[in-house]
Amino acid sequence: MTVLTGWPNYPDGQFFRDFQENPALFDEYKGVMVVRVPILPRGQGGLRLMLNYISFALSASLLGPWLLRRKKFDTIIAYEPSPITVGIPAAVMRAVKCVPLSLWVLDLWPETLAAIGVVRSKVMLKLIGGMVSSIYDHCDLILAQSKSFIPQIAKYAGSRKRIEYFPSWAESVFAKQDIEFAPEILLKSGCFSIMFAGNIGESQDFPAILAAAEQLKVHSHIRWLIVGDGRMSGWVSEEIKKRGLESYVLMLGRHPVERMPSFFKHADALLLSLKDDPIFAMTIPGKLQSYLAAGIPVLAMLNGEGSDVIQNAKAGFACPAGDHNALVKAVLKLSAMSSEERKAMGMRGTALSEADFSRDKLIDQLEGWLEELQIKGVH
Repeated sequence: MTVLTGWPNYPDGQFFRDFQENPALFDEYKGVMVVRVPILPRGQGGLRLMLNYISFALSASLLGPWLLRRKKFDTIIAYEPSPITVGIPAAVMRAVKCVPLSLWVLDLWPETLAAIGVVRSKVMLKLIGGMVSSIYDHCDLILAQSKSFIPQIAKYAGSRKRIEYFPSWAESVFAKQDIEFAPEILLKSGCFSIMFAGNIGESQDFPAILAAAEQLKVHSHIRWLIVGDGRMSGWVSEEIKKRGLESYVLMLGRHPVERMPSFFKHADALLLSLKDDPIFAMTIPGKLQSYLAAGIPVLAMLNGEGSDVIQNAKAGFACPAGDHNALVKAVLKLSAMSSEERKAMGMRGTALSEADFSRDKLIDQLEGWLEELQIKGVH
């Protein structure tokens, strides 16, 4: 197995110092060969981000075939959490190596760009839609992270293109037992802790989260723990100070995924949120699988498929996206439940994780599809 990627610079937007000092240390990961091409760092601001996306597409398309010229492959998989432009070098490699290409779509373009306001021009969105259609046209299999994605992908891919539902899974580390409490968080008896873990960005609707936290200040036993980083971290930090929430909302920074269970151990509820937009209603956020596997009740402020998953499993409470008043009610309702009731709720989430989002089951399914593609070859 070989991975083709860019120089590491996410999420800080600058190349990692360890990588710059000794790139050779990053040529392998758990037995997998990692081939990296030069790119422009993400930096700050939308323009730098777009240049970062474009630079990888160009660099990987031009240098990738040369760097991998002596390697033979059975199939190619492109992982697309964002941007869709990762499909361009994947399509180039498909043509060069004459092997099937599968694209795992975790973020819908151009809809997401419009939803978060990155691109407002209808002409530009139409051009990006044309690029998406071209990328899909070069794929032999398209994997959709939610069932709601399938009709949206079909709009650009055409009805004859093979599209399969393929959700994310939780890393096994989240199901571990006998985890110690993270020392970064003070243990407080009688405290009800709501934890948000992951990317702090536009999509996660932190204005609504902070509005709920501000309303719940009168309940001194409720605290909010934010573990992660992202483009809106600075804004969130400033808003916490402006609203006088320093004692109720704690920002704990970014930590390795291996350490996250020790942070989760402090949580009575895990918070999941997405903005009120049709495109996000089609999304099953990747962190949901980790939340379910952790066996902790989920508080969700989102619409659509992700909300349905939680409510149908009775693994937590879900309220409409952007509705901070409803989130306040859900927090109070969950905090008033007994520890036994919350534990049962978390166990239902774990059962759902094992049934529908098992890593082993999903990988077996993927391997079956890839073997089929290998037999059929490139058409």
